[in-house]
Amino acid sequence: MHNNDHKRKLLVTVYLLPTVAILFIFMVIPIIYTFYLSFFDWNLIAPTKKFVGLENYITIFTDSVNRKVLLNTVFYIVLLLALNFILPYFIAIVVQFFIGKMKGPYKVIFFIPSIFSLVVGAMLFSWIMNPVSGPLAIVMKMVGFSLPNWTNSGGMAIVIICLITNWKVFGYNFVLLLTGLGAIPKNLIDATKIDRIPKWRVIWNIVLPLNKSIALYVLILTIVQGLQFVFTPISVITQGGPYYGSSNILYHTYLNAFVLYKTGNASALAMLTFIIFLVLLYAEMKFVEGKSNNYA
Repeated sequence: MHNNDHKRKLLVTVYLLPTVAILFIFMVIPIIYTFYLSFFDWNLIAPTKKFVGLENYITIFTDSVNRKVLLNTVFYIVLLLALNFILPYFIAIVVQFFIGKMKGPYKVIFFIPSIFSLVVGAMLFSWIMNPVSGPLAIVMKMVGFSLPNWTNSGGMAIVIICLITNWKVFGYNFVLLLTGLGAIPKNLIDATKIDRIPKWRVIWNIVLPLNKSIALYVLILTIVQGLQFVFTPISVITQGGPYYGSSNILYHTYLNAFVLYKTGNASALAMLTFIIFLVLLYAEMKFVEGKSNNYA
């Protein structure tokens, strides 16, 4: 028996070794090396690196451009949560508890944009929202209005980029939230009908608490994936302009690393992003997976 257990453990270790090796080579080593580079001033090609200590981290919060990018990132998160979490959650509640029928077609209709590339979405929105020759601009001219040149306004550019991301992400989040709402015991909802409890109270006091785990998962997913997804429309449409007005922490990291060759600053920004994502991952494991295990 002891020999069989030893062989089983050895077999499991052998099976896991390739995965561990891949993770170590392509994830652990790059993270450690990025952390190492964050303490240096280096242009990626010079033979020597200048040690600057915590200067790159201090610059993140003291440099005016970096502060602007951080504020943009917060603006992105707020808009993404409104468009990709609150809005699909509201529509999912309406479909589940007020419409009740044709849930399948709703899922299909909302999910279709998720299968298209973000590059396609960025190009499509860029054409539609063209302030000079786009379809929307032409229609607005017919009724006596003009479409503002949103590419010259950082705030408006962020809104359009978030709309493009919303077009891509909305359906996936909607399906997840609707599935979670559908898993709430039907007999519990039927009991509230017998007692004639108002629907808004049922949703607020019963539905939302019972669906808290899946909602928190979607909320965290919205922040993590949303910040990653906006990289593509920023790169395709605005390149972070005007004057860093539409950039965010991920795009600014790429810009510093591979365009401006400020490797140390880019590494510090990457480590800050890594820490943020680690905190979100911890929250997901503690409040979502932990709750799921307790229910099981």
